[in-house]
Amino acid sequence: MTHALQVPEIEAAQERLQTAKQQASRVYIGSPAPIDMMLVALLARGHVLLEGVPGIAKTTLVKAFATTLGCSIRRIQFTPDLLPADITGTYVLSPKDGDFSLRAGPIFANVVLADEINRAPAKTQSALLEAMQERQVTIEGDRFELPDPFFVLATQNPIDLEGTYPLPEAQIDRFLIRVDMTYPSAKDEVAMLRAHGITAPEAEPILNPAAVSQLQSVAARVHVEDDIYEYAVALSAFTRQHDHVVLGASPRASLSLLRAAKAYAVIGGRTFVSPDDVREIAGPALAHRLILVPELEGDVRARNQVVEDALAKVSYRRAVRPV
Repeated sequence: MTHALQVPEIEAAQERLQTAKQQASRVYIGSPAPIDMMLVALLARGHVLLEGVPGIAKTTLVKAFATTLGCSIRRIQFTPDLLPADITGTYVLSPKDGDFSLRAGPIFANVVLADEINRAPAKTQSALLEAMQERQVTIEGDRFELPDPFFVLATQNPIDLEGTYPLPEAQIDRFLIRVDMTYPSAKDEVAMLRAHGITAPEAEPILNPAAVSQLQSVAARVHVEDDIYEYAVALSAFTRQHDHVVLGASPRASLSLLRAAKAYAVIGGRTFVSPDDVREIAGPALAHRLILVPELEGDVRARNQVVEDALAKVSYRRAVRPV
């Protein structure tokens, strides 16, 4: 039986998360929202996709954030000639003893940085599908468990840049959170020039694999009222009926929204999910999963607008329960 979450546990978790956030903010200077979303995905055992034009510190952010976790880290630079075996690994023949042994790929790490994931064709991108969903890989018919925790931080450039490939819908759906990164404000850009002008700051490890697993356990035990379940389902259902949507949010999207809301509650220091938690996380958790009509395909603002319409037109209703 799962024990009820206590306030001291939430406060301790919130303090550790805040310390990790401060460390990442020493390196990445800009809006704190991307770091918050990455923490949400971490707590919810999900993965993050950061999208933005080159040069806005996507890779810098994910490297700094990964360092604060104190876990094993591997980086994959996606290129058009990258093969699936370059990600998962393969069996190689040892000339000394004549046996085949596994040469594990970079996927065997707690934190995998998938840099410019849309630079590789779909066949290579799909090598991540099993790993992201099942926390395992299959090599030459043999199944291998991935380390726990397992967390993918992927970056991509907009698909209209030369030499990029759109991510398949099935893979996009495996990302719990999608973060749209934009140019920093003038104030933040000046602060970045000062901080990185001579010696670039470095993040320090704050957590470790055991601590990350413990924080994920805390998030899983956040209380959810039946009304919140119904609200999450209603938001997803609205997207399926929207005039601009061909394929709306799936039941997996509803589950992801709820998991993300529970993680957001932990960051806010609450032992329960509030309607505001659901509203705050709905855009990053749902928008990237929507497939729009052809004339709006690839329009990030149009996807976000569908979620905004859902939040505006679907009201949260707390049921009246008998005493």
